Amino acid sequence: MRLRNIPGATPPSQRPLHQGSPRRTKGHWQEIFPSQQPLRIEIGMGKGRFMMDLAAAHPDINYLGIERYSSVLLRALQKMEENPLPNLFFICMDAADVAEVFDHGEVDRIYLNFSDPWPKDRHAKRRLTSRQFFARYDEVLAPEGCLEFKTDNQDLFTFSLRRSRSRLASGRLHQRSASRSGAQ
Repeated sequence: MRLRNIPGATPPSQRPLHQGSPRRTKGHWQEIFPSQQPLRIEIGMGKGRFMMDLAAAHPDINYLGIERYSSVLLRALQKMEENPLPNLFFICMDAADVAEVFDHGEVDRIYLNFSDPWPKDRHAKRRLTSRQFFARYDEVLAPEGCLEFKTDNQDLFTFSLRRSRSRLASGRLHQRSASRSGAQ
């Protein structure tokens, strides 16, 4: 979902958009929120509906939405103006930099919802469930942290399942049973 050439696509300076360099906030993300609570991030948040719904339903959890494209992030900021949430911030950054932006164990949960499947084999390393990305997630997730992945692309699902099985076998990933109560 790329929304390019939108007038005003450079996000304005608003409270829900984290200002400054995200790398300078590494290890100090709790300081930007009004209260210290578990931190959960969504990588590739799109227009932000999932994160806004979670933040509204769970005020006892801090949420941070990550989006690479400022034109898409602008839509989330516009929605956030209608219903500001103190436990939700957004960052415009590349997911490849997640280990440079979050400290070891700083993140309680990572959400990957309907990520770009990068269907060509030569682009496999760009998939958010590639070995390279799993290694980055290992660095930032808390010891009992969890990664939640949703897709409607069968090829991406199969690719991701193979990657996660190899991580289970190596002991770097722990399987959890699916929750029927919905995401938090």
